[in-house]
Amino acid sequence: MVGMAGDPAAPPPAARFLELLAAEAPVEEFERVAVAARQAGGSAAELAAVERDRLVALRVRALLEHRRRREAELSGLFDTASDLARLRDVDEVLRAIARRARTLLGADVAYLTLHDPERGDTYMRVTDGSISARFQALRLPMGAGLGGLVAQTARPYATADYLSDPRFDHQDEIDAGVREEGLVAILGVPLQLGERVLGVLFAANRSPRPFHRQEVALLVSLGAHAAVALDSARRLAETRAALAELSAANETIRAHSADVERAAAAHDRMTAVVLRGGGVEDVAAVVTEVLGGGLVVLEPDGRPLASVGPSPAVTWTPEELAAAVATARASERGVHPIGVGPARRWVAAVAAGGEDLGALIWAPPVDPDQPAGEISESDQRILGRAAVVTALLLLFRRSVTEAENRVRGELLDDLVRRPGQDLAGLRDRARRLGVDLDSRYVVVVADFGPGSTDRCGAAGELSVARARAGFWAASHASRLGGLAAGRGERLVLLLPGDDPAEAAQEVVTQLSQVLDRPVTAGAAGPAAGAARAAATYAEAERCLTALLALGRVGSAGSAAELGFIGLLLGRDTGEPVSGAAVRRFVTTTLGPVLEYDQRRGTALLTTLEEYFAAGGSLVRAAARLHVHVNTVSQRLERVGRLLGPGWHRPDRAVELQLALRLHRLSSHSPSDPGRPAAGW
Repeated sequence: MVGMAGDPAAPPPAARFLELLAAEAPVEEFERVAVAARQAGGSAAELAAVERDRLVALRVRALLEHRRRREAELSGLFDTASDLARLRDVDEVLRAIARRARTLLGADVAYLTLHDPERGDTYMRVTDGSISARFQALRLPMGAGLGGLVAQTARPYATADYLSDPRFDHQDEIDAGVREEGLVAILGVPLQLGERVLGVLFAANRSPRPFHRQEVALLVSLGAHAAVALDSARRLAETRAALAELSAANETIRAHSADVERAAAAHDRMTAVVLRGGGVEDVAAVVTEVLGGGLVVLEPDGRPLASVGPSPAVTWTPEELAAAVATARASERGVHPIGVGPARRWVAAVAAGGEDLGALIWAPPVDPDQPAGEISESDQRILGRAAVVTALLLLFRRSVTEAENRVRGELLDDLVRRPGQDLAGLRDRARRLGVDLDSRYVVVVADFGPGSTDRCGAAGELSVARARAGFWAASHASRLGGLAAGRGERLVLLLPGDDPAEAAQEVVTQLSQVLDRPVTAGAAGPAAGAARAAATYAEAERCLTALLALGRVGSAGSAAELGFIGLLLGRDTGEPVSGAAVRRFVTTTLGPVLEYDQRRGTALLTTLEEYFAAGGSLVRAAARLHVHVNTVSQRLERVGRLLGPGWHRPDRAVELQLALRLHRLSSHSPSDPGRPAAGW
């Protein structure tokens, strides 16, 4: 057989077909070889052989083309699997899948939608080749459109012309997006993991095109990879979240452990302070060293007991504070905030069982890392423990004080209730308590019960008042080196000193503040020796009785200050009043007038006597004195300036007349100018 076109040098048709196959020539070149053979005028057998060789060559060419395409598909799937193995970022993997789907299928657009379990539809996740923003924002309800049908049935669907395909539930929004994108042919496959459909992978053309079974299989494989990518990303995210939670939990545990250790260390420091004999102030100092800021320890009535550091400003009412303390007692850590913003403070209830022992008020330091007034759980725990330690310390101190006060009270009871018993033994017991009965002392009897005020207190209120009064009296007497005992709503104090009036006034002032109620106190003395304690106590009690009878509630006084009533109170049964008591009464009542007359040689005292003798008449007094009425008036004005306003009131007038009579009688005593006449 000759070569084509009668050219003996040309290769035979079979060889030419092989050359074209090797050159991957287009189909037209194979047809050209057959045309050339027919033009060369070959026999029918030769032309049939050429045609047979051409068909075989075309089949070989198609097989090679299929294998090349399959190789490209497998290469794309392999690259996708490699990307999944590296799993850089799920969005990058999904975009790569869409890009490869578009390339391998020769599609104009590829896109991927995911299922939204909350809304029950699918939404566009990634696109490749899309130009329409409206299309990229589409959501496909289950069963609507091609994608909704794929998501609902978990089966692939393809159409050569979507908008005219009646198989699908066409919705205006979906069709408008497809039309704006210009899509015609669409293929969609499910992203399926087991029985679960995660979404849909699409390949689409802007011109009519049938999708072959092989292309559907390829897109299904890519969809399977995409499903694996999504599931792997989900599992990885869950793993990372679990690791983050575990790390956060470990961090929380470490922080909690550190807080517990910090609180335990602070508790140990506070306990050590108590064991060394420290007080409430020392515990408060430890708290401020650990936490910073300022701390105030309050008594149950809200008064400060101790303060360390900057004092927290009080901007709340007693009712608000009481409510905060009650809330703190009911809380888990025993603390509760009061106030807001920078003025916020923290209250810790100091309590034992059902008894309210007070509260701690803590002003936290300014911390730029914390909102104003907020504190950590560790700080709350430390503050709560400080309240517990403070409560134990107060209970311990109270127990010790009560025991000591009981001993001191028993000694004072023996002194004033059993006069004449073993005086040496009493003196010895007092010395062991740090009390010197041989030195001068005064006795004060104070009353704070309903009888000392116009309002009757409730039983509970009086019970609290007794406890506070007894604690204060014992502390006051112990500090001064004396003794104290409680008798219902009365206190008896034996205190070292020479001035009973001053001691009584100090008791009234301080105890009234402690109890927030009127206190009345009578005093007597000074005295010395255990044998005089009972008589001195009896005089102080009579003085208190007189004060209450006179309506002088909330005042203090001694027999000398009570004028002639004090003179009468100073009498021991069956014995005359001493000259010293008379002189003290006269001096206290008339002293300024006596001194003025002695210094200036005037007759004010005589004028005062004649004025009272004349029944308060200036005219009769002037006649008795043989002077002008104006002279009497001027002298009495001088008396008023010396004795003070109100000297002519009936009660003062009685005292003045008695003092004038005693002064006159003592001045005419023949035996002792300083001794009153018989009968006194």
